[in-house]
Amino acid sequence: MSYLLLRRSKFIALSRKQCLILPITSPETKTLSNPVLEIPRFQNPSSISWIAQYATQSSKFPEYEMPTVTWGVIQGKKERLINRVKICDYLKGLGIITDELENIELPSTIEIMSERVEFLQKIGLTIDDFNEYPLMLGCSVRKNIIPVLAYLEKIGISRSKLGEFVKNYPQVLHASVVVELAPVVKFLRGLDVEKQDLGYVLQKYPELLGFKLEGTMSTSVAYLVSIGVSPRDIGPMVTQYPYLLGMRVGTMIKPLVDYLISIGLPKKIVARMLEKRAYILGFDLEETVKPNMDCLISFGIRRELLPSVIAQYPQMLGLPLKAKMSSQQYFFSLKLKIDPEGFALVVEKMPQVVSLNQNVIMKPVEFLLGRAFTPEDVAKMIVRCPQILCSRVELMKNSYYFYKTEMGRPMKELVEFPDYFTYSLESRIKPRYQRLQSKGIRSSLNWFLNCSDQRFEERLQGDFIDPDAEGPAFYMGGKLEMLGGEIVSDEEDDSDEEVLFKRTVSL
Repeated sequence: MSYLLLRRSKFIALSRKQCLILPITSPETKTLSNPVLEIPRFQNPSSISWIAQYATQSSKFPEYEMPTVTWGVIQGKKERLINRVKICDYLKGLGIITDELENIELPSTIEIMSERVEFLQKIGLTIDDFNEYPLMLGCSVRKNIIPVLAYLEKIGISRSKLGEFVKNYPQVLHASVVVELAPVVKFLRGLDVEKQDLGYVLQKYPELLGFKLEGTMSTSVAYLVSIGVSPRDIGPMVTQYPYLLGMRVGTMIKPLVDYLISIGLPKKIVARMLEKRAYILGFDLEETVKPNMDCLISFGIRRELLPSVIAQYPQMLGLPLKAKMSSQQYFFSLKLKIDPEGFALVVEKMPQVVSLNQNVIMKPVEFLLGRAFTPEDVAKMIVRCPQILCSRVELMKNSYYFYKTEMGRPMKELVEFPDYFTYSLESRIKPRYQRLQSKGIRSSLNWFLNCSDQRFEERLQGDFIDPDAEGPAFYMGGKLEMLGGEIVSDEEDDSDEEVLFKRTVSL
């Protein structure tokens, strides 16, 4: 019995010794002469499932060529140092600066590093890109790069743009798809960013993928909603200007909003401005916005009309305004015979004129001069209604000939009411004029054109002709005074504010 036990113990010892010295060059399972005892190639079963997992993934993305697997013995400390030196020499030979790679883990062989470099070059990266961010060479192709690229492609970034995306934000290669990337995408979808817009948003501002959900992004959204921005408009705002999610409320967003309110813009109007043009949040308050307000005042814009000017043309907050206004003022004086005071009135009524191309301006001007209007008359017409500078000459021509042939009115009336050229001939001028003719009523152009359809009907049914009146006025202090003395403040309900906004400013 003792003899059998001794023989059995020697056999087990011998078997264990054979397990340790089995060659590891073949992935096949080795079997000893004893059919009962089998020694697997992988002692850790999870290794098999891990490789099977990525073999499956590679089939979904056949264009991504998976690197070969290099098998070898576990390296000792000395061997690792030797191989590290060899890898660094290999990278230096390619022109890659390896100073930042000293403290990161590198592959065990040059072959693996070579495959890593080649894979990154296939998606469009260059040696210069490696030198800009050498740490990307520490990312495993199987564990890091392929899962990240596959996810980015899945959410809408085209394969041809992946290299550019990694160039702009190489840190994404270190990110975990499940822990870091997917939650940010889910957050964006929760803000009503459309699925088809995700790729565009992230290409525009890839750093979003590195933000914490409970940090700046949530705070920015909460503040915008608190000042009156509609939650359903947050998604379109983010799509238009995703950088707002990276802005700090206390140092960037709130100071700008507070300043706009301080110059007389009601909070609701500011919210509507931001909904339509979220990029306003990117204008620097101290370096651009405040100097532009001072510039407007220096050119003669009345301080109480600044809110109206900004509400009509919010883009001017971020323009190189001094240069543009200087150029336009000189042009108006030289070509249109409009003095600086008249130019200021034009800007107050139509601030977009500061960006209007001078060739565009001259087309309606030349049309009017060709119809026997004097330069002085044209100057008066522009100051009274700058919108004629944006009118199409073809439409002006049709309206003018109807005025001369059908209405038979004197030219002086057009000088007094140049707004005539801004109304549609077919939908407003002709039908209303025919109604007046049928009732035998003769009135000014202003009286029958400058009113809504309902008001026009009321005027036709009335026994008297009420006097001409101007449109609503925008007053500093956050309140709008409508015709008839009605005061509307920014504390009123949303529906009234929306109606007021549409009637007062055209965003």
